[in-house]
Amino acid sequence: MSQISTGLPEDVETMPDASRAWVAISPALDPSIEIVVCIPSFRRPQHLRQTLESLAGQRTGRRFAVVIVENDALRTESVPVAVEFLASGKFPGLCVVEQRQGNCHAINAAFETALATFPAATSFLMIDDDEIASPDWLELMVSAAETTGADVVGGPVLPNFDDALKRGLRRHPAFAPAYDSSGPVPVIYGCGNCLIRRPVFARVGAPAFDLRFNFLGGGDTDFFYRCRRLGMKFHWVSEATINETVPQSRTSLSWLITRGLRIGAINYHVQRKATPTVWSRIKLGLKLFAALPLSLTYAVRAFLTERKPSIAMHPMTVAVGSALAAIGIEPQPYKASKIVS
Repeated sequence: MSQISTGLPEDVETMPDASRAWVAISPALDPSIEIVVCIPSFRRPQHLRQTLESLAGQRTGRRFAVVIVENDALRTESVPVAVEFLASGKFPGLCVVEQRQGNCHAINAAFETALATFPAATSFLMIDDDEIASPDWLELMVSAAETTGADVVGGPVLPNFDDALKRGLRRHPAFAPAYDSSGPVPVIYGCGNCLIRRPVFARVGAPAFDLRFNFLGGGDTDFFYRCRRLGMKFHWVSEATINETVPQSRTSLSWLITRGLRIGAINYHVQRKATPTVWSRIKLGLKLFAALPLSLTYAVRAFLTERKPSIAMHPMTVAVGSALAAIGIEPQPYKASKIVS
């Protein structure tokens, strides 16, 4: 594989994990950079190109670097795109291959590599490889962290649908942003548009993203709930938007049902980790199964409001997903065999 630099700066640590390999490094990589954008990537090289273009077009005077993680060690389709951008001088950074496949492995590789490579960095942002950052995204996120003192900053991910007929799904809970306005919030749920301050990683411990969520997804939700339990502060910046490309495969009824089941499973596992005693686990089980009939009420209310069956059924699929997870049945959409590019 190509490497675009003859070596690492002397004060940069080597790879912290033997399962990862450096494959591309920009010339004159500066470890004193204080802002790093992390990008996990898997079989979407054309989307990754758009993501990197949006980062190259950021309106900010701040220096930042990127860490790209290729999570397909066999195809490595993202590597040529990463090499091209890192060699262009549009921004400094590096690309590594994480050989262990899975959502949490890729995200952990991104943050751990960024922490080790840029010891002076204080702000670590993340964007997915099918997302496009708005021009002021980085400036708004970093400014919010600085002015509010928040430990974690989040922003909306707005869907762009391949199929114009599916635009009504923007209000579906699978796609709608968690909050409507900027300000302090109790927690955020996803890492597709987030900023995490460096001390957070030390407090939460390693690995930051629990590998139990590796193929299910939801390692980000679990991570942020752990941050919340540690008393950390969250802030939301509604203007710091990111746009996500949503292919037709993610708007089908079957995908929406699976998404609801997955959210329910994630909710169960996040809550299960916070129930250390037998009695608390029994109460959690009772709560989950009591939610099944209640979800029908929520579904009727959602249908009367939205008039869309696909939106109305979401509360029920989430409740069913939690109950199924409690007995060991759950989807695993982040296995390579299940992923549709």
